Amino acid sequence: MQVHPLLAPVVDLVFPPRCPLCGAGLAAQTGLCAECWGGLAVPGEPSCAACQRPLEAGTSAGTLCAPCLRQRPRHDGIAAGTLYNDTSRRLVLALKHGHRIALAPLLARLIAAQLPEDIGPGWLVVPVPLHRWRLWSRGFNQSALLARELAQRSGAELVVDGLIRAKRTPPLGGLGRNARARALSGAIQLNPRRADQLKKAKVLLVDDVLTSGATSDACISVLKRGGAERVVLACFARVLDEALHLA
Repeated sequence: MQVHPLLAPVVDLVFPPRCPLCGAGLAAQTGLCAECWGGLAVPGEPSCAACQRPLEAGTSAGTLCAPCLRQRPRHDGIAAGTLYNDTSRRLVLALKHGHRIALAPLLARLIAAQLPEDIGPGWLVVPVPLHRWRLWSRGFNQSALLARELAQRSGAELVVDGLIRAKRTPPLGGLGRNARARALSGAIQLNPRRADQLKKAKVLLVDDVLTSGATSDACISVLKRGGAERVVLACFARVLDEALHLA
């Protein structure tokens, strides 16, 4: 939530600024304390030319990581605000299950810092969809909150209903690749009302956490089949345990 500068002293008096993770005192209502900031793992360079996976120091520009060499991804890049660790996990849980939606601007700022420079006006921002039952039970789609913030920051157009989740899917954790594919088969669909808008479009697909990539891959496949020209995936936290030491 943005606070008008003239009201900030009053808000700070009534609600003293605190770190949303540890409760330490802060100078302003936004951000984290220094210790919690230091706990975030922010990906940097060098990185894979196709998926931005962090690579060992000294790697030449334009190098592909091993997974992308084995199979070139269908997306056109990944912009991850952080690598998934204990600190980013706590932020995601606070947003998603703690209903602390005021954290969305903070998480979006970290994502925005990793976006390709050309993302802006002329792009469409589409969140990974939730099934309507999960949306009703939770009350919000955390990916849509992040997408809204990124659209406002970049000047791109938010298309919150570009994709729909036509059926409920079970938790994908612990499932093998084939089982995940079966669970997601037909689950993600293009919204017919947005089909013309998404054709030949440049799309920023937004999710909160990128784990196996099964859900985002399903979304990218649907968007590409619908004629999208480019699809860049943006997430707050990307699960790459083997790369944490490089951040």
